[in-house]
Amino acid sequence: MKKFNGAERSEALGHSSETVGKLEEKLILKSKAMMNFIVKTHKKDLVYNKPHLFILNKGMNSGKPQKEPFTNSFVVIFQNEEDCENIYFVAYSLWKTRFWHPFLVGSVIPFLRLQSFSKEFNLKTSLMMQEHDEHLKQVAALKLLEQKEKQFHQNINLINDMRRVILYRYCKKN
Repeated sequence: MKKFNGAERSEALGHSSETVGKLEEKLILKSKAMMNFIVKTHKKDLVYNKPHLFILNKGMNSGKPQKEPFTNSFVVIFQNEEDCENIYFVAYSLWKTRFWHPFLVGSVIPFLRLQSFSKEFNLKTSLMMQEHDEHLKQVAALKLLEQKEKQFHQNINLINDMRRVILYRYCKKN
């Protein structure tokens, strides 16, 4: 039996070198969009060296991502900070759209199971990251909205402080 190299094999199968090149290009693009991460149950007081984020796994806010640990949470560990940042916004989007509600189990306090979370999270992140350029635009828009919301809350706090000062001065005169 004769052994073929990659180019001979593709020609023997009837593929042109152009087709093989396009397939390789698609695989490279897919691998850029695919991210490797590990999902585990978070253990209290455990410190993680690699970039990570926490996902709440109990209650009606299950699926909520955060940089600080929750008492009942999963931890998603990444190889680099860029992947962590990208997946944070995917997780945030899933939480805000209540994606996890159908996966909650339990009658008194609903919770997510690690196995179903991990499976669905892997599927959804790979699906959302396939259109990497679109994903980056969406992340930029979400970051801008988050910044504007923070400024808005600061302004509300300043208005309340000014109201207190005016009322204090007014009451002090009389």
